[in-house]
Amino acid sequence: MGWSDAYNYLRNGAARLGAAEAPRTDRDLPLGARIGSVLQLQQSPLLRAAGDGSLITLPDAGDTRIVAVSQLRLQQSGGLYRYYLDTGDLDAKEKFLQVYQDAQGQVAEVMYCTQLARVIPETVEDQEAYLGQGGAGLGDRSYTLWREQLGDIGLDESDLDLVFGQGDGVDYRRDAGDPNAEFVTPFSGTETRLDDASGRTGLRQEMVFMPYVRELRGGGKEYLLITTEIISSVNGDASKRGIHVDFVIGIPVEQQRVVIQ
Repeated sequence: MGWSDAYNYLRNGAARLGAAEAPRTDRDLPLGARIGSVLQLQQSPLLRAAGDGSLITLPDAGDTRIVAVSQLRLQQSGGLYRYYLDTGDLDAKEKFLQVYQDAQGQVAEVMYCTQLARVIPETVEDQEAYLGQGGAGLGDRSYTLWREQLGDIGLDESDLDLVFGQGDGVDYRRDAGDPNAEFVTPFSGTETRLDDASGRTGLRQEMVFMPYVRELRGGGKEYLLITTEIISSVNGDASKRGIHVDFVIGIPVEQQRVVIQ
C-alpha cells in the first residue's frame, strides 16, 4: 500500500476528536510502542537517502527513547501514529517515527521523519494559503523548496550543495488526488499527543496537511509533509493556543528494520 493511501483515509472530510474519544493511555499501539520504549532503527535507508541528497536529519546517538506518542484521529478505519524521539517543544526540531496501521490492524507503512523548519503565518493571507483556502496554496500540484529558504534556516553550504547541486530549488509533486489537478483540498485531522502514559501532559491540535514527494538521485523517495497545526490545548489548558506551519522530511523504512522494546 502506498504512502498516499494512508492520507486517502482523510478524503471524505475533516476528522473531529471529542474529549471523550481522547486516548488515555499509551497501550495497544502498533509495534508494541509505549512511552519510554527503546527504539532501534537500522539507519542504512537513511544513510542512503542522505547520500542521495535528502534533507533528512540522521538520528543522534541519544535518539533511542520514545518520549511521547500521538494518534491522528480519522473518520475511517485504520490510523496514523507518531512515536516521538523529540517533540520539538524546546527547539522546534521534531523527530518521530510515523506508523500507518490499516483497517485490519496491520502495520502497512513506517516512515522516519525529521522537522526541517517551522514558520508562523503572520498575515491573514498567509494563513489562508497554508490552509488551502480559496483553492490555492497548500494543496497545489507542486511545491518548490528554494536554496535561499534553507540557507535562512541554517543549513551550511556543503549541505546545500549536496541537495541542490547547481540548481536554485528542488521540486516536489503532490502525493494525493488527481496528479493533473491544479489543486486538491488539503487533508484535515486531529492529533492528540501524550507525553506521559496517564495522559496528564501533552497537547491536542487540529491539523491541515498535504504530502509532497520527490525522487532522489538514487531512485528512492523523499516526502515533504507540510502541516498547518492549530493548537487547541497544552496539558489540558485551552488558553495555550497558537498556529504554526511545520515542514517535515520523511523517508520510508521497512518494518523489519525497526525494533521497539
